[in-house]
Parts: sequence; C-alpha cells; structure tokens
Amino acid sequence: GKRGGGGAKLALDEVICFAPQKSAEVLALDDALTALAKFDERKARIIELRFFAGLSVEETARALDLSVATIGREQRLAEAWLR
Repeated sequence: GKRGGGGAKLALDEVICFAPQKSAEVLALDDALTALAKFDERKARIIELRFFAGLSVEETARALDLSVATIGREQRLAEAWLR
C-alpha cells in the first residue's frame, strides 16, 4: 500500500497521452523550434541543449565541438529568430 498498493501502472507514453490539453504556448514553441531546425539545425540544437537538457554554455560547446563564443553568438541569433 505504501508504494502504490495495486494502482494501475502506466507507461510514460500513456501518461503523456492522458495529460490534459497541451498548452498553446508549448505547441507554438515546438512549431517554432521545428521551423528553426529547417532553417538552421545547429541553432535549434543549441536551444534544445541549453534550455531543455540544461547544459551550460561550456557543456554545449563541448557537446557540439564548438567554441564558447560561437555558442553564445548562435544562441542569441536563435533566440531572436524564435521571438
């Protein structure tokens, strides 16, 4: 009973489908990131790593084999594009 006691177990995919309506802002962000990826995949990847994976600028630079300055510049351009 302490750890769910016979409650139904659901896979994460099922829980996401069960979740209430997705926010219009989340859908708009997903659409914008998809469009950015078509325009410039590297910029979209930087945004994903920085904001969704929680990587620092330095970690993102190492992951993509780019300089910290390039990450900063590309991130600023990507953020402006997304706005």
